[in-house]
Amino acid sequence: MSVPPSVESARALVAELVAHGVHDVVLAPGSRSAPLAYAVAEAADAGRVTLHVRVDERSAGFLALGLTRAGGAPVAVVTTSGTAVANLHPAVLEAHHTGVPLVLLTADRPHELRGTGASQTTDQVGIFGTAVRHAVDVPAPDGRDGELRDLRATASRALAAALGRRDLYPGPVHLNLSYREPLHPDSPLVPGLADTGRGKHGPVDRDRSESPLDDNPRLRTRVVEPVPGPDADPVLRGDPARTLVVAGDGAGPEARWLAEAQGWPLLAEPSSGACGGPNAIAAYRSVLGVEELARDVVQVVVMGRPTLSRPVLRLLARPDVAVTVVAPGGGPWPDAARNAGLVVPGLADRWYLPPDPVRDPAFLVRWRAAGLAAAAVVDAATSDDALADGLLDSPHAALAVARAVTAVLGPGDVLVVGSSNPVRDLDLVLGLDHGVTEPPQVLANRGLAGIDGTVSTAIGVALAEARRGRRTRALVGDLTFLHDVGGLLRGPDEPDVDLEIVVVNDDGGSIFATLEHGALAATGPEAQRTFERVFGTPHGANLAQLCAGYGVDHQLVLDVGSLRHALQAPSRGIQVIEVRVPRSGRLAETRDLATQVADAARATL
Repeated sequence: MSVPPSVESARALVAELVAHGVHDVVLAPGSRSAPLAYAVAEAADAGRVTLHVRVDERSAGFLALGLTRAGGAPVAVVTTSGTAVANLHPAVLEAHHTGVPLVLLTADRPHELRGTGASQTTDQVGIFGTAVRHAVDVPAPDGRDGELRDLRATASRALAAALGRRDLYPGPVHLNLSYREPLHPDSPLVPGLADTGRGKHGPVDRDRSESPLDDNPRLRTRVVEPVPGPDADPVLRGDPARTLVVAGDGAGPEARWLAEAQGWPLLAEPSSGACGGPNAIAAYRSVLGVEELARDVVQVVVMGRPTLSRPVLRLLARPDVAVTVVAPGGGPWPDAARNAGLVVPGLADRWYLPPDPVRDPAFLVRWRAAGLAAAAVVDAATSDDALADGLLDSPHAALAVARAVTAVLGPGDVLVVGSSNPVRDLDLVLGLDHGVTEPPQVLANRGLAGIDGTVSTAIGVALAEARRGRRTRALVGDLTFLHDVGGLLRGPDEPDVDLEIVVVNDDGGSIFATLEHGALAATGPEAQRTFERVFGTPHGANLAQLCAGYGVDHQLVLDVGSLRHALQAPSRGIQVIEVRVPRSGRLAETRDLATQVADAARATL
């Protein structure tokens, strides 16, 4: 019995992707994508891939993003034509800016139906613009000789681009796949048929623990190019000991190793992968406000992508500070202040060894003392004694929630943190309760620093981390949760996932209160009403009822003790822990704590 060209082509494509290390496929249902759906289902039944089905393409895209971020191997996303493709764009942009290799498989009408008014047809060619590393508009298969060979070569080239094998610049790729009817097999699904399109690399049953990312220099520690020493480099001015290391999102542990080897203070964002250690400066955003400390800085080494702190960006913009950016790969380097004097692809091994002779430690000692004083202030503000009877309507309640979440996490755990205030709260409290142990791994969608897709990303991370026996939690705000609440929708046949989502619910967007808008709102009743309508956006949503509608466990906690108990109790499946905190005093609390931290740091000088 003959196999329709659409089905045969889809089977060959899926087999080639599997051969190149794609272990997970996220599918959103549709008609034009039916050949891919059948092919992926066959591969899943044969144990070649893990299939995840979501009805919302936006959630599907961010689920794939989370799976890739945590699992390492590229993940494929399958959609039908029309607006389904456009709904992938937010996740594609995030993957683009963070270098995550997603494979976008979008079904399309054949060329003869495009531009004719055919149903569910739009121009999908180039729809993601410059946000993809590689894009191909694949013609509808018709069974010609050599067709499957060409398709395999196209898939192989796309995977190479996604992984950054040539330019060390990984990211999303797009295959727009046209299909003509018939779109279904002539016979029932037979497990193992997806093997028939084996790729040129041999059988598709490669070890699932093996990842093609292991071969990607951008994503592992290696020396790319030696960098001149401070004494020889004309860009580095003054005393080389008066240097800070700024570790932005995705910097990796190399930033911490560099700081500790060279005796430099470390300003590490939560999602940098470099938090912890003796040189990490607590509450560094406020410590940078101490002029006596900041003015002594003559050099900054930037690793990763700083996205979190205005004080750090102001430091990097100072004309009297020499900025060196370490930027592996072929992508754009982070330099929002346009002040980088040197951009290098990597550091030589000797930079990760203590210099001989050891430099004067006075600069580091001053910063360490300031950091310890800052930590003491944050510790006092978020301690049980600071909260009235442990109730979460006390000042700094949101900070106390973030601290309670991090306190139960061990070095083998993973925390997905939402944008806006949660990641900034985490920035202040991460490490307070870990002592000599390592803080947990923190992942965040900092490519565009938005709230979109965070629930789905966290579920993807939890699915991938569970394979390693690691536990995942998420810390998000109420608007972040509501924006992606549809990510909770999962069918009964989907892979099991264990995830605790802590929702800090202050009934609106409190991040805006800490910005200039909050200060303007305080000028009078009319300004306050405007602020609430267009920035604060109170919603009054009942999270418990929402969770019940999605069949997800929900627990409301009213004090820190109950929160700790809920976090430490065994849990299965997805559980939402809602913590209600006040929003009205956020601006005053933020400013007051920053002043206390700066005063305490200044007192150590």
